[in-house]
Amino acid sequence: MILSMIWPGHVYYVYAAILACILAVAGIILSLLTWVLHKDVRSIWATYRGWLLMIPLAAVAIWTGRVPTIALFVLLSAFGFKEFARATGLYRDWWMTGAVYLSLIAVGVTAVVADPNTGRPGWYGLFMALPVYAIALFILIPIARNRTQGQLQAMALAILGFIYIGWMFLHLAFLAGSPTGLGYLLYLLFAVEMNDVAAFTCGRVLGKSGKHPLRGAISPRKTWEGALGALAASLALPWVMRFSFPHFGPVQLILTGLIVGIGGQLGDLSISVIKRDLGVKDMGATIPGHGGVLDRIDSLIYTAPLFMHMVDYYYKHW
Repeated sequence: MILSMIWPGHVYYVYAAILACILAVAGIILSLLTWVLHKDVRSIWATYRGWLLMIPLAAVAIWTGRVPTIALFVLLSAFGFKEFARATGLYRDWWMTGAVYLSLIAVGVTAVVADPNTGRPGWYGLFMALPVYAIALFILIPIARNRTQGQLQAMALAILGFIYIGWMFLHLAFLAGSPTGLGYLLYLLFAVEMNDVAAFTCGRVLGKSGKHPLRGAISPRKTWEGALGALAASLALPWVMRFSFPHFGPVQLILTGLIVGIGGQLGDLSISVIKRDLGVKDMGATIPGHGGVLDRIDSLIYTAPLFMHMVDYYYKHW
């Protein structure tokens, strides 16, 4: 099998079984609510169908190995940036958006090629230096075009789009190159979604009698009850899923919980700041029931780099 030649497959199978069970149970519950209790859960069905689309796509990419997985992440970052560029108006400047796309591809290349100094998968030094070269390119474009009008805004949006949606998110690509990269990737992809579910559930249950908005002007539906409940769930999850990283000690497990529990919610809130300022509900409508790609990957934008550099600090994988 392809998987056995590239990844330690048992971790993949465990996550596949867990996700299959969750999807099956969710489908049964939704069916009961719809046809037995006659509840209007059409919006939840749309979200469920979105997961039925996304999970197999990610599963196939991860099954086939490191390079297809990195390619998937680069595509997601490109689609996320496209949504950001359309919402902010940057998309009208094809020179600047083209430079960002080129820079995103460059990040993907650094994740694929081997480091010439160590021979390890992923050119870590160039990856860390790429923001310098990308920003220099963005600043060079107005000079090459001999333009000044509106160029400060275009450069600022390009820098934000590349750094935040591209470079930070694509730390996931580098996780694929570590000796235990499969466990890292699957855990983060799973944990950030469980963090969102816990925040929603705790917010609805614990905040029922009197909600306390977390940041009312940014995201009115998020509550302190939901945030603390999600943090508690995220702190517990690394211990439950320790098979993903059996070499982690108590300190690393606690840090992992904090990174997902806090970083995931910060990623969601940061995109909400942008959406509120632009006056839009979702960044796009690419995924049925979920909004745009950026609405789906926002929690990973914070957690991926924080987790990767925590791992590198303790285990020096890169």
